[in-house]
Amino acid sequence: MKKQTRRQFLQVVGMGAAASLSKATVSLGQVQGAGKAAKKTLKLGLASYTLRKFSLERTLAEAARLNLKYISLKDFHLSLNSTPDECQKVAQQVKEAGIELYGGGVIYMRNEAEVHHAFDYAKAAGMKVIIGVPQHELLPLVNKKVQEYDIKLAIHNHGPTDKVYPTPASAYELIKDLDKRVGLCNDIGHTMRAGVAPADSIEKYADRLLDVHIKDVTEATKNGRTVEIGRGVINIPKVIKTLLKIEYQGVAAFEYEKDANDPFSGLAESVGYVRGVVAAVS
Repeated sequence: MKKQTRRQFLQVVGMGAAASLSKATVSLGQVQGAGKAAKKTLKLGLASYTLRKFSLERTLAEAARLNLKYISLKDFHLSLNSTPDECQKVAQQVKEAGIELYGGGVIYMRNEAEVHHAFDYAKAAGMKVIIGVPQHELLPLVNKKVQEYDIKLAIHNHGPTDKVYPTPASAYELIKDLDKRVGLCNDIGHTMRAGVAPADSIEKYADRLLDVHIKDVTEATKNGRTVEIGRGVINIPKVIKTLLKIEYQGVAAFEYEKDANDPFSGLAESVGYVRGVVAAVS
C-alpha cells in the first residue's frame, strides 16, 4: 500500500516551506498557478464522536482550536431525545463558536418511527446531512423523507463485521436508483478494514459521496484499530488526491476513535498531517 514514510513526507513539506521563504523571483504565471492550486482544498471538520467523553463546550473549543469549521454531532452532544427548542439552542451554540453544524450521526434507524424522528431532529437543528444506518427495508421511506425535508442521508459503512452496510459498495447497490440525496458516508477506516482501498471506493462511488469520515487504521483486516493519521496503512495522499480529483464538495470529518479519555494530541497530529498532505498535493 503506502510506500512513502512519514520522514519522507515531512522532508517534502520542509522543502516546500524553505522554497516559500526564499527570495527567488516569482513570475506572473507562477502566481496565477498558485492561485488556481489554492482553490483545490477540502472542507475539514470533526465528527464529535471523537470527543465522546467530553462536553459539548469542550468539543467546540477543541474544534475551534484546530480551525475545524464544520461539525457533525453525535447524540453524546445533542441527545436524540432533545426537543426542537433544545436542538435550536445547541445549533445556536455551535454557530456562536464559529462552526457550522452540518450534520448529525451516526444515527441508527431500526423502524419507521426512528426514521421519522431522525429527520425531525435534523430539521430542528438545521442539519444538512444525516449520517445514518437505516435498515434495508426502510430505504423506501428514507427516500421519501429526503424528498420531503430536503435533508441528505449519508449511509455509514462499519466494516467487515457489520451485517447491514460493511462497505460503501454494499450500500451503493441498494441506493443507486434512489434520490441522489440518499448517498454514502465513506468511513475510510472501516473501508480499509474490509480490505477495500479507500481511494478506489471514493472514486468508484463519487456520484453518491455525501460525507467522509477520515482516519487511519493499523491493518487492512477486521482487527485494524484506529491510529493517528499517517501512522497506519491507509494511503492518505491518494485519498486526498482522489477527493480533490472528483471535486468533492462535502466535509472530510475527523473521527479519531483512539484514546477516548485523552484524544487531543492524536487528533491534533492527524489534523496537521492531513493539512500537510492537502498543501503538498494541491
